[in-house]
Amino acid sequence: MPDLQEIHEANRRSWNHATARHNDHKWDQAASLRSGESTLFPEESDLLGDLSGKSLVHLQCNCGQDSLSIAKHLGAHVLGVDMSEEAISVAESLAETSGIKGSFIRANLFDWFAQPELPTVDVVFSSYGAIPWLFDIKKWGRGVERLLKPGGRFVLVEFHPLFFIFDDEGAWKPTFDCMGGAMVEDVDGVGDYVGDSGPGLIGNADKAAVVTTPYENPHVAYSFSWGLGDVIGALLQTGLRVTHLQEYPYCNGWRPFPEMIEKEGRQIYLPEGLPKMPLMYSLVCEKPLF
Repeated sequence: MPDLQEIHEANRRSWNHATARHNDHKWDQAASLRSGESTLFPEESDLLGDLSGKSLVHLQCNCGQDSLSIAKHLGAHVLGVDMSEEAISVAESLAETSGIKGSFIRANLFDWFAQPELPTVDVVFSSYGAIPWLFDIKKWGRGVERLLKPGGRFVLVEFHPLFFIFDDEGAWKPTFDCMGGAMVEDVDGVGDYVGDSGPGLIGNADKAAVVTTPYENPHVAYSFSWGLGDVIGALLQTGLRVTHLQEYPYCNGWRPFPEMIEKEGRQIYLPEGLPKMPLMYSLVCEKPLF
């Protein structure tokens, strides 16, 4: 088994390569942001609410579209953190060319959590595929708690861990653990899930670039299977209080299996005939004032 630094570096390389591919599909995002478009789905917008004058850290912010949408539409002062320099470079470029204020840093999240002068903010936010890339869920929980001011909130909108038990061969066969932090080595690396999801993640298909060449990522990736109890337990152990938990029978935007059905609002559902199960969840925690 590779050590934790090797895992981080492998994932950083894999995400750098995949992020460049993902952005090949996208239109002029800066122009879209300038025109008032938002990449946020209703779930995270509603949970975050009006953040005028508030400070927010977006953990695993990827290319910053959601971070800048939060800044523009919800009013927060935003700092985004991600391990991929390719993603951070795109985020910084988007902030400059869109004219939306936002700061971004590239960092190993756990090294960043450990720094003596960690900032404290009103809101910590994370979403959509972030949790499986954490190799230590308890250390992550402590980092979230440390970032929050007393009375601050942590908001998470994430794909449900139960959904990750299935393989990607379209057979809907339970294959992988969905709890306990089991590591999964993916020799094919981070995939082109943006292109595979089509309009669900690209957004405005009329503006999207058509990229049809096959994609191969030469860099292996390592993910981790954390259950809902793992995530909530890691936060509760720090003294945070859960104030909201909801499960949803759809994915926002992401189509991991081609036979899934897209409905209104870019909500992606299981194929007809399969039992209903949670595909996504949202969680809000608060840090006590005292």
